[in-house]
Amino acid sequence: MKYILLIGDGMGGTPLDGLGGRTALEAASTPAMDRIAVCGEPMLVQTVPEGYPPGSDVANLSLLGYEPERYYTGRAPLEAASMGVALQPEEIAFRCNLVTLEWTDDGRVTMVDYSAGHLTTPEAHNLIGTLQECGTSQLRLYPGISYRHLLVCREAVSMVTAPPHDWTGQDVTEYYNAYMQVEPLATFFRCARSLLADHPVNQQRLARGKRPANSIWLWGEGRSPSMESLSSRYGIQGSLVSAVDLLKGIGVCLGMQVLHVPGATGYLDTDYGGKVAAALESLADVDLAVIHVEAPDEAGHQGDVAAKVQAIEDFDQRIVAPIVRALEEQGEPFRLAVTMDHYTPVVRRTHEGWPVPVVLYDSRCSHHAGARSFTETEIRDAADSRPVSGPVFFSRLLNGKGHAG
Repeated sequence: MKYILLIGDGMGGTPLDGLGGRTALEAASTPAMDRIAVCGEPMLVQTVPEGYPPGSDVANLSLLGYEPERYYTGRAPLEAASMGVALQPEEIAFRCNLVTLEWTDDGRVTMVDYSAGHLTTPEAHNLIGTLQECGTSQLRLYPGISYRHLLVCREAVSMVTAPPHDWTGQDVTEYYNAYMQVEPLATFFRCARSLLADHPVNQQRLARGKRPANSIWLWGEGRSPSMESLSSRYGIQGSLVSAVDLLKGIGVCLGMQVLHVPGATGYLDTDYGGKVAAALESLADVDLAVIHVEAPDEAGHQGDVAAKVQAIEDFDQRIVAPIVRALEEQGEPFRLAVTMDHYTPVVRRTHEGWPVPVVLYDSRCSHHAGARSFTETEIRDAADSRPVSGPVFFSRLLNGKGHAG
């Protein structure tokens, strides 16, 4: 038996006036997911436990069968694992975004863009290379993908941080000033602002009408986690394909095969075909393949309705449809789940920890009593029970195989 988990990050949303009172998921054309919804088992999953931040770190750990209450130590340590950065027990990892900030004369700071206009990875690596000059014996900076990077601090620091994508267009003076009161982070911030101000990459971006990466932003801090492997916990081998270091890091921590797709970007231009091909090929060696697509979440954070609808349609037509078609053509039995990790409503531009809609599909038996389509409301109304936890969902995807104790 093969198992497949397809995650459209942040697909869920709320009704939008511009879409006639429909959500982006309701407005999108999703024939592949709709077919799965009609023939599969609808359910709701509470991926974010009460009291935890509704981020992709917590939610995806949960979807993969691991209780955040037991295993979650922060987002950045998971990204460090993906990048091959070993953390010492006393070290703290931070996610380091390249962002666009705006400073006023009276000292107020606004988060203009959490991604610095989705600058390219080559641009980002150029900037990060320059920022290495700001490093000290206490700090290590590692380049990632696009605006997403990693900073490791060798000494304990205590401060309150905030995900920059939660504060787009808002005043972040309180958080910025908090950085300015903690060394060695304050010195690093000041150095980064100075070096980025007139950097050639930013000058070129401004000349093209794009936003500059004029600052860094630290968040998601934590120490190295300790996790059981997927094979020891559930008795299966798994693979994972994603464009973002966070998901790759989860895969590394769980002992999964982390598949590298050169054209995977985390946005609308990602290599969908490459992701599908890599996942299908991996199923020759593993029991479970996970495909994560970041684009719907990114569109939600940007408040871009058209982009979110497109991202959902691309997920349906370029991930779900070819995966199901290929598996059916192979003729071997499989169980498949389609879901999201959390909601990212366009109007809110941030995550919500509401129970997410899921459809479980078994190629051996069609229920024909599922939802009429794959939407938030249809799945909720068709689900025959209260929301279950991520580990309970994951065990049900495996048809009860390898129940965690």
